[in-house]
Amino acid sequence: MDFGELCNEFECMSSPSVESTARQLVRDILELRQGNRALGTFATTVKYKDPVRSFTGRDKYKRQLWATDALENPTASVQQMEMLSTSELHIKWTLRGKPKSPIFRIAGDLVVRVNSKFTLNQISGQVIEHEESWDLSESPLVSQAYFWASRRLFATIEAGKDVSGSIKDLTKDMATENKNVEIYPDPTGDPTKFFQMDDNFQRDFYQIALFIAVVYFVVQFLRTTL
Repeated sequence: MDFGELCNEFECMSSPSVESTARQLVRDILELRQGNRALGTFATTVKYKDPVRSFTGRDKYKRQLWATDALENPTASVQQMEMLSTSELHIKWTLRGKPKSPIFRIAGDLVVRVNSKFTLNQISGQVIEHEESWDLSESPLVSQAYFWASRRLFATIEAGKDVSGSIKDLTKDMATENKNVEIYPDPTGDPTKFFQMDDNFQRDFYQIALFIAVVYFVVQFLRTTL
């Protein structure tokens, strides 16, 4: 179902601002926007949660998407958009793509049925809570293992970025408070140096860790079934 057909069938029982946000969220999903989402649809302190990651703050929606990082030419299609109450929106959509890792690409497409639940402020129309759940039953077992391993690794890397951002914010706060405490920072002046890696090294690390994780999941699955 394309955007026009979906929106024509959508019936909003809430305010015009909520309806506008709902349509924008669907548009972002269909376009798999990366770094240029309509951030105004999210509240500053929006809370996000999925089975492997959670965070607070809309600035984190600016970051790279897992789908574009882990899948070749990912596509998204929306099956349903429904208001369950005046402040609760559910969007059911499907993500498809082949794993970027050549080792797991031969298993076939990864198909993820996504159920996105949004809680919105009825006055501003902004999202205040965003929760996602995933159904991988249509994907091959190897592709499922790739999904969970790559998602967990991606979540770990993102959590490191969260810590890095927190350290930067704390450093700024301490500088503005002008306390009478001597601070000896890293000679480079970068308090987050520990969390930064060369792009090539990070890419190689990602691939190696992903391979080990998937092998582990496959071995564990075989042990329980044989």
